[in-house]
Amino acid sequence: MLIIKQSLRGRRSGILTVLGNETGVFVWGVVAACGLTALLAASEVAYDVLRIVGAAVLVVFGVQTLRQAGRADGPQAEAEWAGTGKSDWAAYRGGLLLNLANPKAAIFALSFLPQFVPEGAPHLPTMIGLAALWAVYETGYYSMYVWFVGRMKAVLSRRGVRRRLEQVSGGVLLLLGARLALES
Repeated sequence: MLIIKQSLRGRRSGILTVLGNETGVFVWGVVAACGLTALLAASEVAYDVLRIVGAAVLVVFGVQTLRQAGRADGPQAEAEWAGTGKSDWAAYRGGLLLNLANPKAAIFALSFLPQFVPEGAPHLPTMIGLAALWAVYETGYYSMYVWFVGRMKAVLSRRGVRRRLEQVSGGVLLLLGARLALES
């Protein structure tokens, strides 16, 4: 949803959000390669800390999105929606933080990547290579979202549609944050 929202601000913003997200994918892959995500799988406390931090990040993003939906009228809202004044770093950082705050991404990297390491292959370089391949694949995949949203921009950027998208995405982020915080 963040990629779609940023893509409505422009192709560059969408691509930078994708690159931030995929940097997070690569980081989790490298962390898995180093065996550090085993700590999250083995330590309930470590997992819970990351889960609560992740839930807080989702809730903050959800509240910010709902605020933007409430201010969907006027020149300031138009400038915010268009990304005026937002740096490239903000789009990249948003994608990165959302991915790094997701404990399930860490667990997925831990459980998914090792099954593809061939018998007798050096573990660390193979895992890092697999993490890079995973990030490159998803970059291509999510870039298609950016392209598609760019093609639909005229429809998706209408004030009423935009407001509903903000409301839905903010609500979904809040619900995901609450679900993540409440799961055991």
